[in-house]
Amino acid sequence: MPIILAIETSSELASCALARGSGPSTDVHVTSRESSGVRTHSQSVLPMVQELLREAGISLSDCDAIAFGAGPGSFTGVRTACGVAQGLAFGARLPVLPLVTLEAMAEACRARTGATEVLAVLDARMNEVYWAQYRWAGEWETVCAPALGAPEAVAPVAVDGLAACGNGFSAYPDAFAGHGFAANAHADILPHARELAVLGACALAAGRAVAADEAQPLYLRNKVAYTSAERQAINAAKAGEP
Repeated sequence: MPIILAIETSSELASCALARGSGPSTDVHVTSRESSGVRTHSQSVLPMVQELLREAGISLSDCDAIAFGAGPGSFTGVRTACGVAQGLAFGARLPVLPLVTLEAMAEACRARTGATEVLAVLDARMNEVYWAQYRWAGEWETVCAPALGAPEAVAPVAVDGLAACGNGFSAYPDAFAGHGFAANAHADILPHARELAVLGACALAAGRAVAADEAQPLYLRNKVAYTSAERQAINAAKAGEP
């Protein structure tokens, strides 16, 4: 059974996890640590990794791969996870598994509810959300690829039993009001290393690992900040709205 170390820092919650198993099943044993507070992510990750390895009685080189939340998510957060994963992988000569944060959210929703049709919506700030739709059929299939847009633009494919998750629903409740898929959304689900570690075993078996220097974050937003002039124009436009 492979041993996967996972790192996730794409949101306000930083987490690390260690999984031993062959894929998403009850046979996979996962231990994890988490820490909240975006400003401390870069300081908290390595101590959590060391604690997990020490608790498991193994060294980093005993792992088979290092998974990380490649995005979408916080620009700084996904870069932090990628950089830490690359650094650890270089030192231990391990492959890296860049994984999609929204798929990890879908896996968390499936684990909680048993749903096989999942819409994941993550707050992207700037009045936008990252979202994607997935279907479980022994592994996750992408129904709607990860996208960035206004909350009102989220348009999942209509399917029976669609479950929804992510803090995008709590961040923009008015935008999702009246949508059936949002009625019972699990807004507390965020990307977590626990699910990345589980998904990482499947990704490793499928041959999706890359060399450390080939690992890249997934950016959906090219612009991560507005200039002062742009902010003034946006505020002026909002002030003129009826």
